[in-house]
Amino acid sequence: MSTSLKYDAVLLMGFGGPEGTEEVVPFLERVTAGRGIPRERLVEVGQHYFTLGGVSPINAQNRALRAALADALRAQGVDIETVLANRNSPPFVPDVLADLAGRGHRRVLAVATAAYAGYSSCRQYREDLGLALADGQVDVDARKLPPFYDLPAFVGAITELLLASLPADLDLAPDSTRLVFTTHSIPTVAARNAGPEGDAYLTEHRWVAARVVEAIAAATGVAKPWDLVFQSRSGPPQVPWLEPDVNDALREFAASGTTDVVLVPIGFISDHMEVIWDLDTQAQETAAELGVRLIRTPTVGTHPGFVADLAARIATELRTGSPEPGPGQFCFGGCCANPRRDAPVAPGLAQDPTR
Repeated sequence: MSTSLKYDAVLLMGFGGPEGTEEVVPFLERVTAGRGIPRERLVEVGQHYFTLGGVSPINAQNRALRAALADALRAQGVDIETVLANRNSPPFVPDVLADLAGRGHRRVLAVATAAYAGYSSCRQYREDLGLALADGQVDVDARKLPPFYDLPAFVGAITELLLASLPADLDLAPDSTRLVFTTHSIPTVAARNAGPEGDAYLTEHRWVAARVVEAIAAATGVAKPWDLVFQSRSGPPQVPWLEPDVNDALREFAASGTTDVVLVPIGFISDHMEVIWDLDTQAQETAAELGVRLIRTPTVGTHPGFVADLAARIATELRTGSPEPGPGQFCFGGCCANPRRDAPVAPGLAQDPTR
């Protein structure tokens, strides 16, 4: 490890997923713990995992991202142990932190595999750390990197992958072609509470979409209107969630004369189950029924530019050690409040105001 660093390990934190049919229901039980969902309902929900042999692609994708980040950090002169832990499947966060502590690590920088502010995408990862360390049995100081949606190469990679995905016969300019960005739907209350001052989840996604559209215009000369839609809703129908759902939006687009939709999943880092099932399966089926051509662009994954830019931000924090944030900064103690309970959280870090 580089001796001048303020941390001695990097912890990449993922959502987790099953890696066999026998793991599907236990995984879903952990995901939905405390919500009173019957086991038979979980078996029903898990069918999209069973169609892929019970294996979620997310763990392999995060292992690849961890390896790519470790390589990128070394290329930038930072030699530090970089490990992966998950919320809902092995290796679990408490186990990985205990292992790091047992091997002499004392200060860990956590990086979530989610780019945006919000309870599920940011604060819950801080709770994973806080709960793992709450009993004082593990002697580690763990802090989480703030949301990184604003990385220039995040927008750059999305733009590059989008342009490379366009069929040769597709004209972006006509009104019959729609440019549609998608992200995970969340309860509207959670959206209002996202970030230190609220509404950060939507604001950040709209910021990314607008920057991508600007980059497309610079590359093609087409200044394209765009839409932001949502997917993967999982809450009860009486609880308001962000809308429109991608399938409802496709129906509205088709009714207004749309023939081609370029669908860009900016809310996700990798092509995991919710992208494969909700977009490549359900949304594609909806589009086919409507006679609409759906072009789904890849997520950034281990795109070299994105990985290098994220590694550079991690390296800056490793070398400087930001102070704990105050009100109005990511990730201040009270931002992105837990909608169900008050749980211990690991400290966040002050976000550089010059970014």
